[in-house]
Amino acid sequence: MTDSRIDGFLDGRLRLAQPARGYRAGADAVMLAAACPARPGQSVLELGCGAGVASLCLGWRVPDLTLTGLEIQGPYADLARANADANAIPLTVLQGDLARPPAVLRGLSVDHVIMNPPYFLAGTPAPDAGRATARAEATPLGMWVDAALRRLRPGGWLTAIQRADRLDGLLTALAGRAGAVAILPIAARPGDAAGRVLVAARKGSRGPLRLLAPLVTHGPGQALSPAAARILRDGAPIDMGNAKVP
Repeated sequence: MTDSRIDGFLDGRLRLAQPARGYRAGADAVMLAAACPARPGQSVLELGCGAGVASLCLGWRVPDLTLTGLEIQGPYADLARANADANAIPLTVLQGDLARPPAVLRGLSVDHVIMNPPYFLAGTPAPDAGRATARAEATPLGMWVDAALRRLRPGGWLTAIQRADRLDGLLTALAGRAGAVAILPIAARPGDAAGRVLVAARKGSRGPLRLLAPLVTHGPGQALSPAAARILRDGAPIDMGNAKVP
């Protein structure tokens, strides 16, 4: 990857290189990191880490994590490693396909898995190959969930962000294997239908499903809502109710 640009995250607290042309992570990655309930000393795996935005936002918020990312595209994996070094946040980045994971990943057992799987099933591919791979689903959503649950320790948490119209696929893949599912709808403005959902589930739990009050990201005009500003600018966590689950 020859051309990259520096993007600011968390109000400039993190400065991360991303492709000048192609897929660039944004608010979804920051919200994914905010929803992960990791605590200092725990381990986190991100499936499809791209340039490392979600993992590094999480590492900025929570100290002393063991962070690992898996990324299929070599140039993005290189950017993630460089971003971790530039921001002094330890992150091990493995290059490989979650459908055929590298041996070191198959031996990994972690407290948390986070993931932002490709949103789109079909359609006209993006002209940039990296963007097309990041956004268009080649590996079925169920395989992402399978890979996550295999790496999780019993009682570990899977946190995912996905388009709202694909929530049924996530819930189907989780059924019978993870419970205490919490769903946070994300809407752009008051009264809008949710375009995204954050989903948290605990491996092996039989806890009930909870549908949380929506997160509205914008107020009048283009201004961020106060709740969204705390998350996207200040690095505040999103409460998915995980601490209340026994």
